[in-house]
Amino acid sequence: MSTRTQKYRTLERLGPEHEFSIIDEDLQPQPIVDKIIKQLSGRIKNNVTLSNIIFGKELQAHVAEFKGDAPFASPSAFEETMYYGVIEILQILDRFGVQLLGLGMHPTLNLSEAKVWSHRDRGIYAALDKVFGLRQHGWLNIQSFQLNLSYFNETEAVRAYNILANILPYLPAISASSPIYDSKFGEYTDNRLYFYKTNQKQVPSITGEIVPEYIDSFKTYCNLTIRKYSKDLVEINAPPCLVNKSWINSRGAVIRFERKAIEIRVMDEQECIKSDVALSCFIRALLRGLMKQREKLLHHLLFEDLNSVIKDGLDAKVRNPMASTARDVCRHFCKIAEENSTSEEKSYLGVIKKRIENGNLSQIVAEHVRRRLKKTNMKEAILDVYSRLIKSLRKNEIYE
Repeated sequence: MSTRTQKYRTLERLGPEHEFSIIDEDLQPQPIVDKIIKQLSGRIKNNVTLSNIIFGKELQAHVAEFKGDAPFASPSAFEETMYYGVIEILQILDRFGVQLLGLGMHPTLNLSEAKVWSHRDRGIYAALDKVFGLRQHGWLNIQSFQLNLSYFNETEAVRAYNILANILPYLPAISASSPIYDSKFGEYTDNRLYFYKTNQKQVPSITGEIVPEYIDSFKTYCNLTIRKYSKDLVEINAPPCLVNKSWINSRGAVIRFERKAIEIRVMDEQECIKSDVALSCFIRALLRGLMKQREKLLHHLLFEDLNSVIKDGLDAKVRNPMASTARDVCRHFCKIAEENSTSEEKSYLGVIKKRIENGNLSQIVAEHVRRRLKKTNMKEAILDVYSRLIKSLRKNEIYE
């Protein structure tokens, strides 16, 4: 590894968190995460460790979280470990006659039938429901790929956090994978982020403008986020279990003090582990290349660009000073990533370059469903295309 790569310890470790739906052969969500955990551990609890991965619950009873039991320094170790975990779980799910589906939203989920996790932590979910109302797509029908980047100290964390503010608005242009919900095409390229952006509108300070505010210290971060939304929660008499909690922060990047990491939350879950690894390599190499940058852009322009990207993806018109479209911004970022990548990271960047030129998953999936509509109805078109996406996850193959 080069001296340049070694310099910033912030960039060494990747902590992925994947979210997948458990579904039957007709794509119907199956709320059986608790049953799977009980079979694996002998009792119902929040998660269970298998080999080198942790299989756990999410808010939705049909969605499972996959994460490593420790962060990864090597992208190939990340891919091998997490894919092995997927296969291990799929072998168990096969006994139940169900399988896993990635992407940012379930295409046919019926909100009235969706179930919330009803075991440990149910009190927190009840509190969230009381304040925000969980029976909406922004809670019961979102699946994200969250990437934790380890930081070494406060100085590095603050620098990386501020640079991420400049990067985050454009990541969904590459990572959007939520074109369909309620069995119809959504109005946005990234429908998951659209719903995520408004799912806590009763207390806007929790989500902010998704794009994080620039900070100069951990103290500033806490004042702008945790203390601010905690005060707002108290003012509306929210249950105490939600107040003064760092995990409530829903910006696109969140500092996780307990694990010394910055968690990136703006990306939809992809179709397979390899695609998630490619996104991780792109972000890590890009951030490495920008670590000396001190430039701060106007925050409201970044938020405007994010809204444009949520709607139009790579074709979005943006106000970023380096380019006029999100695709051109992403091309510029990819060039920086290539110049600052390790040889191992380079081997994954081809996936990102193809997505930038050929379209993100939302665009590709929507196009394929529309093609099928020329020969069949919407239900069958969705089933046909998403069945191929299920195979992509099982085989760890890029969907094109």
